[in-house]
Amino acid sequence: MSEPADRDALIEAITREVLAALAAPPADACRDCEGSCAAHCPDKVRTVVAGGADRIAYHGNGADVPRDLARFIDHTLLRPDATAADIDRLCAEAREHAFAAVCINPTWVRRAAGILRGTRVAVASVIGFPFGASTSDVKAVETRRALRDGASEIDMVINIGALKSGMRDLVREDVARVSDACHEAGAINKVIIETALLTDEEKVIACRLAQLARADFVKTSTGYASGGATVYDVALMRETVGPRMGVKAAGGIRTAEDVREMIAAGATRIGASAGVRIVTGGSREASEHY
Repeated sequence: MSEPADRDALIEAITREVLAALAAPPADACRDCEGSCAAHCPDKVRTVVAGGADRIAYHGNGADVPRDLARFIDHTLLRPDATAADIDRLCAEAREHAFAAVCINPTWVRRAAGILRGTRVAVASVIGFPFGASTSDVKAVETRRALRDGASEIDMVINIGALKSGMRDLVREDVARVSDACHEAGAINKVIIETALLTDEEKVIACRLAQLARADFVKTSTGYASGGATVYDVALMRETVGPRMGVKAAGGIRTAEDVREMIAAGATRIGASAGVRIVTGGSREASEHY
């Protein structure tokens, strides 16, 4: 059997196993804190972070969160009509609440990097956003430019049409080109598979191809399709990629309950426009940044 045929057979076998596993009862979540570990068990969370966790999401009162743990929450502004003043405000909020990163469109990366220089807040940018239909060459160039401008995290959109056409080699190469550009600069690549547009089988295939292409995370959504993150999709993605690869839930996550459910399903990062409301326990009104 040829290499592509071998790979396709492996992916199909994994798909069957993952879907069968999801039919089983889910593993118990942490029973000690019910999603509020950052406040109730900070030492335990610090141990998890020291062991390699990238993000910890939280659903309790933001005033109870130790500042060193609050920085594991992303802060997102990807609206096409976002202004320079909006970006400045986003960065100020990220500094005030010690978020892990701001996630913005490429045109604002240099500005945000300048504002956040000297802080622990990272700058993440999106590539091929929001449709994923750019060519691989363009995505690689766009990635390198964002990294030169100061980004250290890249969220790329998978080539959705190619995936649905069965063009698996093209999809894998598309992701690999961005992964290579990121890793050359010490950055990470998160692959948005846009779950709302895929069948369950296509979601599994997309995750597996991203894994084969050396991506660091798979991510549910851009926030611009017909739907965002769901608990089921996060569980499916986690089951597919295993425990070592990151899973980021994004799109429509606005409440504490949303965050709790995504983390319980296996998400290790949360992309949210309502980050301020989450970390302040709803004490401040948050604008919708998607």
